[in-house]
Amino acid sequence: MSFRKLALVGALVLTAGLSACATATPYQPRVTSGAVTGGFSEQKLEGDRYRVAFAGNSLTSRETVERYLLYRAAELTVQQGYDWFETADRRTDRTSRTVVDTDPLARPGFGYGYDYGFWRPSWRYFGPRLGWRSWDPYWGDPFFADRAEVRTIEKFEAGAEIVLHKGKKPEGDPRAYDAREIMTNLASSIVLPTPKS
Repeated sequence: MSFRKLALVGALVLTAGLSACATATPYQPRVTSGAVTGGFSEQKLEGDRYRVAFAGNSLTSRETVERYLLYRAAELTVQQGYDWFETADRRTDRTSRTVVDTDPLARPGFGYGYDYGFWRPSWRYFGPRLGWRSWDPYWGDPFFADRAEVRTIEKFEAGAEIVLHKGKKPEGDPRAYDAREIMTNLASSIVLPTPKS
């Protein structure tokens, strides 16, 4: 076998090995190094208020990042001994009228057959020429201005501030979410990390 053919076979084997290792970020605590980076993180802001985030790697879709963030918010609510949570509006210095610009990349409401239409976390996305850029549904939308850059997005990160509550979720409040119901509805779509052997 010639050196050229041997090099080609070696490159193909290496590529196949690397692609076998490449996987989207599973539902895991945030990992910053290793084969599969990203995951969820949270920060307690006050007694019942948290900032929750989920970061995906370059193979994790935006919808997956948003779904995992919603699941983590629900899981954290239950872990802290609460029943439901609401998204906190970070626009405390604005008028009470809220206008939400629709994200051109998202379908109306939250997908996967479940109706979480008011689940609107803030976003960060990574473009090779731009670095990290932010988008918040309450503060404007750089996706409109950088529409051509959307195709080069490599990573998504979503975050939301949530307030935890006990008791029955109030009916008709579009910002209120029953934590156990969300966990039940989304459980089948949550991919956990593969155990190390």
